[in-house]
Amino acid sequence: MAYQYNPEQWEHVRHVMDRSGPMATSDFIGSEALEMLQADDMVEILVVGAGGLGCELLKDLALSGFRNIHVIDMDTIDVSNLNRQFLFRSADVGKPKAEVAAAFINKRIKSANVTPHFAKIEEIETKGGMQRPDGTWYRQNDPIESFYDRFAIVIAGLDSIVARRWINSKLFSMVQYNEAGEIEEGTSIPMVDGGTEGFKGQARVILPGKSSCIECTLSLYPPQKTFPMCTLATRPRVPEHCIEYIKVKIWGMPVEEGGMGETKLDGDNPAHIKWITEQSQARANEYGITGVTYRLTQGVVKNIIPAVASTNAVIAAACAHEALKITTGIADKLDDYMMWNDGEGIYNMVFQNFKPEACSGCTRNASVFESSAAMTLFEIVESLKEDNRFQMKKPGLIAEVGGNNLVLYLENMQHTHANLQKTLAELGLGDGQIINVTDPTQAQPMELKLQFE
Repeated sequence: MAYQYNPEQWEHVRHVMDRSGPMATSDFIGSEALEMLQADDMVEILVVGAGGLGCELLKDLALSGFRNIHVIDMDTIDVSNLNRQFLFRSADVGKPKAEVAAAFINKRIKSANVTPHFAKIEEIETKGGMQRPDGTWYRQNDPIESFYDRFAIVIAGLDSIVARRWINSKLFSMVQYNEAGEIEEGTSIPMVDGGTEGFKGQARVILPGKSSCIECTLSLYPPQKTFPMCTLATRPRVPEHCIEYIKVKIWGMPVEEGGMGETKLDGDNPAHIKWITEQSQARANEYGITGVTYRLTQGVVKNIIPAVASTNAVIAAACAHEALKITTGIADKLDDYMMWNDGEGIYNMVFQNFKPEACSGCTRNASVFESSAAMTLFEIVESLKEDNRFQMKKPGLIAEVGGNNLVLYLENMQHTHANLQKTLAELGLGDGQIINVTDPTQAQPMELKLQFE
């Protein structure tokens, strides 16, 4: 039976949608807003991530009147998720998060039509775009060129900066401009980004081609914690040092030398975590260090970001509210970043991010890279990894030299590694040369323009 829109079911939402007010914008739709959100062929929302933040988002969006929701997540449910990802139960352990979350919402909220996608964000299009319940992929018979084109808003509830940057890059690559340099209507899809860590959280609204982007503000995200090996091996000071030492140094050693040999470490295997915990406790005792526990060990091994359910609830509510404001005009959208901290009391602040002209993520021009003919390709690759403007993970470089497209360097192509020691002059690259750079953080190649000093 087809879903029948029931106005009485949404009395709590109609209070803010049926009438205008001092906060409403010129785009305020009025009483037709809820019917629009409930229509099968009008507003589609994509939630990226079905973890702690994603579960809250799906619930908030469905209860706010959004009917057509898609959720994409590549992970399966682990026992450690159950304390805060409230759409999952013990019987769901091992199942895809997206599928279980969608089924829960669809069953609990009769109007909801949540479509799950158990896939990586960067692979869903190459596999065909949509996924059937049996796991096969297909394309719908519509003019949409990209999986992401269909959505009115993309809401990210991710714990990965790399994934955030990829989504950011994808949405900015979809923006089209007319001859006057103005954005074509309907090609700039808003992105609402939420993130939490312990008692801290943030929500922001990104309008591709108009506002600052993820790349503009990479400095806002804390770098991944790493420990020097000399500290781990000779002078550990905290329990994390002992755990990391066992994980990095001891685990892979031959069995006869006290290690686990060629056994691959699995952070979700209780036996593996128990072994590392015991070995770490023994090492900690040697240095008079306390605090090594099973839970801490699992957090270090899996690089788990601490999560608090109440923080997820606050940030998800903020993100869902922004989606509602953008689609209905009931109030102005966030401009453009909100931070939240309730560790000791409550601190809340809103500000607009600075948009640098040379941002590699949202500029329409090639990013200028100062160099010289004597610079080696290795120095460029390392700069792309270390420079705060780029912070790339595994950059690959391709350039047109002498009328031919040449692969200068790809990590998985062994024959290109010899180029790393060659200078730009030896490779035939001159001042003003355009190099296309690929990286897991980017959905599309980035153009790099060499500028000799």
